[in-house]
Amino acid sequence: MKHRAIGAVLFGVGVLLLALAAGLVFVVAPALTKLPYDLKASTSVAEASNAKFLQISNGVIKVNDGDLRSTVLVNQLRDETAKLGGDLDGKAVVWQVGQTVDRADNKELVSAYGAQLALDRVSGEALKWQGQWLDDTGQRDTGIQFAGQIYKFPFHTEKRDYQIFDRDLRQVRDAKFSGTETIKGIETYRFEQVITDEPLTLDASRLTPLLATFAPGATDAKLVYSNQRTVWVDPVTGSYIKVREVQKKILTPNLGTPTTLLDADFAYNDATITASANRAKKSRDSLQLLGVHVPVGLAALGLVLMIGGLLVARRGAVAAAGEARHRVDPPVPAPVDAPTRHEEPVVERERPTAEQPAVGHEGGLLSDEIPPASTNWRADEEPTVPTQRAGSDEPEKH
Repeated sequence: MKHRAIGAVLFGVGVLLLALAAGLVFVVAPALTKLPYDLKASTSVAEASNAKFLQISNGVIKVNDGDLRSTVLVNQLRDETAKLGGDLDGKAVVWQVGQTVDRADNKELVSAYGAQLALDRVSGEALKWQGQWLDDTGQRDTGIQFAGQIYKFPFHTEKRDYQIFDRDLRQVRDAKFSGTETIKGIETYRFEQVITDEPLTLDASRLTPLLATFAPGATDAKLVYSNQRTVWVDPVTGSYIKVREVQKKILTPNLGTPTTLLDADFAYNDATITASANRAKKSRDSLQLLGVHVPVGLAALGLVLMIGGLLVARRGAVAAAGEARHRVDPPVPAPVDAPTRHEEPVVERERPTAEQPAVGHEGGLLSDEIPPASTNWRADEEPTVPTQRAGSDEPEKH
């Protein structure tokens, strides 16, 4: 019974470990491949050296040269996420993003924008949401329709083309997979999006001051935009490890010469690349640990315990069967003084007759009956009574 109980316990623990391993694989690991509801705010910094840029300061419009610093702050809005309903409930999270571009020398603000949008927790794509908006002109554009990848790629990114949303165009453009590259110990997937000489829409309130400054006498102009965007993505988490954007904006009036309003090569600085890589490694380690190593270890240990439990229980059953087979009552010992009985063949004695008497001691008669005592007793004569056969426990008497 003891072996059976131990075997049952071992088998039960093994089953429990297998169930736990399955839970990690099918429940915990998938949960780790989704954007969390408690995502911490993150900051990324890109720098552009020797840039040419438009700056409006104290009502003065001018194109300056210098180094620029772009800072993007991403913050998750828990309250807005909790309010999501319908198809977005449990599927999306709400992010608020803000960017500022400053001069590196005097910290003066060059440009800024803010946005609020809903992202798919698995694919990282922007989803249609009535609360989304974009403000890059001083007024919120609530009619904006975010789409595609913006600040993140899917978990388990594939080696294929994706679409990245461009804020200036307010549309998506293809980003083609162009190879792999190891950055800070992570093999990243490189994607390139090329935008060439596409027109941007400018309302009259923004176009008129530009024409008055750079093309007096012109009545109209078009703003042409180009961008060669390259993103290096961690394929496991979909996080951006490095981003580079070579941007150009050229104002071409219907009268006068074109003016370059922006010519800058922005790229993540080393601190941002290192921080992004460290966050990706941490997420990777969690996925690898809880999605692979721990489940495999638990499953292996569970199988060992189950097999061990079966063997222990079987050993107990075999031992119990053997004990039952060999359990017999002890033999009853024979009395020490009991005579040993020998079976002998029965010999039929012939009954004596008058013609042939039985031969006895000293020529007298021998029969199974004791003859009567003689009446002719004399004191000086030996008794004529035959001797009696002694019992087994007393000596023979004469």
